[in-house]
Amino acid sequence: MDFPGEVCTTVFYGGCNFRCPWCHNADLVLRPFTLPEISPEEVLNLLSRRRSWVQAVCITGGEPSLAPGLEEFIRSLKSCGFKVKLDTNGTHPGILARLLTDGLLDYVAMDVKAPPEKYNLLAGTKVDLESVRESIAFIKNSRIAYEFRTTVVPGLLLEQDLLAIGRLLRGARRYVLQQYQPAGTLLDADFQALRPYPGATLQSMAQKLHSFIHKVDIRN
Repeated sequence: MDFPGEVCTTVFYGGCNFRCPWCHNADLVLRPFTLPEISPEEVLNLLSRRRSWVQAVCITGGEPSLAPGLEEFIRSLKSCGFKVKLDTNGTHPGILARLLTDGLLDYVAMDVKAPPEKYNLLAGTKVDLESVRESIAFIKNSRIAYEFRTTVVPGLLLEQDLLAIGRLLRGARRYVLQQYQPAGTLLDADFQALRPYPGATLQSMAQKLHSFIHKVDIRN
């Protein structure tokens, strides 16, 4: 699921510029210094031992585009023959554009948190929406595989909000609605009590989004 169609190793970067209250990676976002740090060399050594059955790497977080050594690390992965998928919130379009232009990515998954008028609420901080729009455009115009995705948080995102996101992404090849999953590691513990939308509700939303986007999937 981390890299559609590929068996992959997933690498997590600590730190994030968003504070989405339902985020499952609270330690990565708020307390990355409390987690063990693994050097790029250790990761590459591990991957070399797995090379016979793992051909891809998913880079996620946190927000990987904040890491100063990201591009160098991806170049090392590519030089070893690995496919690379990047998960991002799209707030650093310059970095994303460079990685795409240099052919360093094979798949991009960008989280689109909300329609523009709700973005700050869902991201938990003030967001530069122009940067988000730029990243959307770069990804849509790229030739690699990609997906845009939204976690459908009950109460915060309604059907009309998803349709507004659909208009924002109009013409995209793939959009994924991710079912909200409560867990004990959320940034905001109050969100643990939220009940996910019924599957039929997400199916209905997905059907209506087909008027904007070619392929709409639901991920549980």
